[in-house]
Amino acid sequence: MCGACAFLELYCTQPLLPLLTRLFHASKTGVGMTVSAATLGVALSAPFFGAFTERLARKRVIVASLIGISLPTLLAATSVSLGQLIFWRFLQGIMVPGIIAVVITYIGEEWPPDRVALIMSFYVSGTALGGLIGRVSSGILADWFSWRVSFLVLGTAALAGAAAVAAWLPQGQRRAGAGAQNSFSWPVLVQQVGILFRNRRLIATFAVGFNVLFSLVGVFTWITFHLSAAPFLLSTTALSSLFFVYLIGLLVTPAAGFVITKVGLRAGIAGAICCSMTGVLLTLGSSLPVVIAGLTLLATGVFIAQTASQSHLRVAAPAGARVTAAGLYVTCYYLGGTAAGVLPGAFWALGKWPACVVFIVAMQAVALAIALVGWRAPRTA
Repeated sequence: MCGACAFLELYCTQPLLPLLTRLFHASKTGVGMTVSAATLGVALSAPFFGAFTERLARKRVIVASLIGISLPTLLAATSVSLGQLIFWRFLQGIMVPGIIAVVITYIGEEWPPDRVALIMSFYVSGTALGGLIGRVSSGILADWFSWRVSFLVLGTAALAGAAAVAAWLPQGQRRAGAGAQNSFSWPVLVQQVGILFRNRRLIATFAVGFNVLFSLVGVFTWITFHLSAAPFLLSTTALSSLFFVYLIGLLVTPAAGFVITKVGLRAGIAGAICCSMTGVLLTLGSSLPVVIAGLTLLATGVFIAQTASQSHLRVAAPAGARVTAAGLYVTCYYLGGTAAGVLPGAFWALGKWPACVVFIVAMQAVALAIALVGWRAPRTA
């Protein structure tokens, strides 16, 4: 429920991009900022959420953040310009780390180490479900009613989700020192971040996280322009329906989480990235079923890679700084999403979708090399 509610609104403008281009008479990169602004908000606030909430009750932070996401979602419906819409999207993103960074840590604390990857896979499936519902419903509601109705419905759903999480999420175990020293300290944060960035395995995990979301957002943002043009000519509803491929990833990811516990995190991340690369290449096909198959492989590989990366955080991060480490991971992860909403635009100008594919696959190959080298366990004497 936490994962689904956190991601209901985050990418809801992706199927609306061609529509917003026409409505606001804006460029592709301009409307792409409605995606990047939200992910940038996540990236900027994540480390502060991590440090500030290290000793706070996990459930309290999660519920407050869910409410905080719903308010700018509702206000986004009042936008009369693209700039206003981008502003409200940025505020949406600011509140998201209060859920995702804290839930990652919550899972690591509440389950034994040999179960973390499996439970994390269920959480990742929840995020996939939320992303699917948000994208599909926004496109359909925009076609049937208006894009403003899309934001009103999603904001209301987020409020309902906050109430459900408040009622159902267990408080969790009482941690040593919880609530004892919950004041924010810049010196402590700087010192803690410095220690974390001297950890080779964490740096590799942050880099992989950047690429995981870069691949997903880059493909699903820019392919909407490719598929709305000839020869495909897909409508807004049809573009939003593409996100049903998330259902395959949603079903496969828990099974992959079980497999990862058997084969190890390095093997799991390698297989996931290779699956994603294959999917991106398939989107070059001239047949819509082939493109959809490619998007399915991409989404599935990304969800499995996300499960492996988030599980690796528990292995690599020191016990006293896991929320801060998770916050830094979320920052890098969403900086990848922010870059993906803008950088492929330069390649689109050079060679449209095929040029974007070359760029994204190259980024994935770099991430694969980083994971294989950086995730090696330290040698013991």
